[in-house]
Amino acid sequence: MYKLNSIDKISFVLIIIGAINWGVIGLFDKNLVNLLFSFAPLVERLIYILIGLSAINTILFIKKSNYSQNK
Repeated sequence: MYKLNSIDKISFVLIIIGAINWGVIGLFDKNLVNLLFSFAPLVERLIYILIGLSAINTILFIKKSNYSQNK
């Protein structure tokens, strides 16, 4: 079984934050990231980039995890 490192744990947390944000956008038409960081557009953009990179890392984690289980 593949062991979680700290980057994997952070990735999972960021993905959950991103999913909650999308849920709030869908339900209430409010973007939480924009509401919290509208004063700093660069920070807002960085958060979106980190969430996207977290998704890619999680995909790689799943592939590694499946590969190690098939051995």
